[in-house]
This record gives sequence, structure tokens and C-alpha cells, in this order.
Amino acid sequence: MGARSKARKRAVDVLFEADQRGVEPVTLLAQRIAEPGTEAALPQYAVEIVEGVVARLARIDEVLASHSHGWTIERMPAVDRAVLRVGTWEVLFNDEVPDAVAVDEAVDLVRALSTDESPTFVNGLLGRIVELKPMLLA
Repeated sequence: MGARSKARKRAVDVLFEADQRGVEPVTLLAQRIAEPGTEAALPQYAVEIVEGVVARLARIDEVLASHSHGWTIERMPAVDRAVLRVGTWEVLFNDEVPDAVAVDEAVDLVRALSTDESPTFVNGLLGRIVELKPMLLA
């Protein structure tokens, strides 16, 4: 697993844990930076992802809700929700990551962390966001 892949995983961990504990992701992020515990310090890219997702969370969730036919944000499995937020942030707001890489990385994460149906769902939803990217950013 490459450095950026590990950073994405750590960012998903922070977003998932914050969601499950009902705390603000930036609060948990600050705790993880100050006291990494048994894990190594958070990679800078993981910090950038979490901060980026939090800064654009309302827009990210709006895009996900608008294009995930039949699924509300709350109804999505928590892991899928965290991964989709990271993937959507990378596709729409991080020009350093090619869209195909963002989608592939998100699919790999849910393949490892979530349900059997999750890779297809995540791939389809992020693929739709990639297709609509010019309109979504207009």
C-alpha cells in the first residue's frame, strides 16, 4: 500500500470514528495529531483530506445525496459514507489526484472495509460524480 493509500485509509478512520462517536472530525483530528497513541503520527495527506472534507462537507453531502438514487446519506453504511466523502473531495476539490485514481482508491478501501455490495455502489456513485464534475463545479 502506497503512502497516499495509507493516508486515505487513516483519513477514513478519523472520519468514521468521528461519525460513530458523534464528535466533530476536526476535534478528533486534533486529538490524533496531539496524541497519536499506539499508531504512528497521521500523515500530512490524511490531515489534508480530513480538513478538506470538513471544509466542504455540506457541498460533498449535497452532491452525494443528489446522485445516490434511493439512498440518503444517513442510510449509507458509515464506512461507505466516509469513503465516499473522501473520494468526492478528491474528485471535486483536489486537482493533484486524477479522478480515476480517486475512484479506484475509494473502491479498494470499501472492498477491504465494507460490504460485498459496497464496491459496486461506490464505483457507480463516484463514476457519476466524475461524469458530472464540470457541471458540479460550475
